[in-house]
Amino acid sequence: MTASASFKPDVIVIGGGLHGCSAALQLSMRGVRVLVLEKDHVARHASGVNAGGVRQLGRHVAEVPLSVASMALWHGIRDLVDDDCGFESHGQIKVAETEAELETVRARVAELNALGFTHEEVIGQDELRSLVPAIADHCVGALVSRGDGAAIPFRTTFAFRRKAIALGARFQEGGAVTRLARKGGLWSVETADGGRFEAPVVVNAAGAWADRIAAQVGEPVPLEVIAPMLMITARVAPFIKPVVGATGRTLSFKQFPNGTVLIGGGLLGRAVRDENRTELDFSQVSVNARTVWDLFPSMRGATIVRSWAGIEARMPDQIPVIGPSGTEPDLYHSFGFSAHGFQLGPIVGRITADLITGGATDLPVAPFRIGRFAA
Repeated sequence: MTASASFKPDVIVIGGGLHGCSAALQLSMRGVRVLVLEKDHVARHASGVNAGGVRQLGRHVAEVPLSVASMALWHGIRDLVDDDCGFESHGQIKVAETEAELETVRARVAELNALGFTHEEVIGQDELRSLVPAIADHCVGALVSRGDGAAIPFRTTFAFRRKAIALGARFQEGGAVTRLARKGGLWSVETADGGRFEAPVVVNAAGAWADRIAAQVGEPVPLEVIAPMLMITARVAPFIKPVVGATGRTLSFKQFPNGTVLIGGGLLGRAVRDENRTELDFSQVSVNARTVWDLFPSMRGATIVRSWAGIEARMPDQIPVIGPSGTEPDLYHSFGFSAHGFQLGPIVGRITADLITGGATDLPVAPFRIGRFAA
């Protein structure tokens, strides 16, 4: 629903990706009037074109508490947004190709166990074969998170949008935010199409453009604009259910119910941010294809039918910016998810709403403060 002149929001969310839509939903659930401003259309960039991984597996230690909490929301996603979002939970696996890699994943599990987390476990060659019969013979074991899975990104983001609108949120699309200023306890937000909106609180969930919003309030950040690439095959007979990655290589590999296979993992093309487009790097696409050739011999005759890349924001330490501004009151950040923010979407929306409506959250967000990049 488009905002009208009579609608006076309590919160303006800049950015209509999953994190912006999730914040809008969680705030709307609490009776907060929300306006989402999106420069293109909802799910236009990373939130609509990523690999859809819903994983706790292999998370940065700082993200693990958030990821575990978000997984609980994913397992009840229909209750939250009235849509199952195509979520399937067949586990995620990181294959070890050598004994040295297997030792690395054992050390990882020991570290998590010491912190009280038990969702990751090491499996040997026999159980790997039972879970992934098509895996290459040289693989010696794996790291597994059995509750993980995957969902459909575009469908998920729109499900959050629809539910937020049903609860009263408004969306204004097609106008990039050009100016953000605060005066007299109100934020004034101006857009390229001539719009001007006011609210007491602003959320910066602008993805690969979030650094430009932050810079306007004296919080420059070293955000890197990246273009993670994906490719999809023609349909093949069903042969795998878990999502598979690799310990020593870049890979995200999963088969959809229709038989197509999605191949990704974070190898990068080129993002042209100011033109809203990406360029593929076929030398890197071929690296991903070679990994699949090596790990899944049965895929060697598969046909790649399409490749693409989305525009995403990456931070130098590979973890996002979440939480209040360090320079201005009533401004909150939610960006920089570094090509692995999809699974965190439901919980980060809740965290943002917690901070806005209650001033605190029950999850540890200090590692994600924007001030960590201050000179």
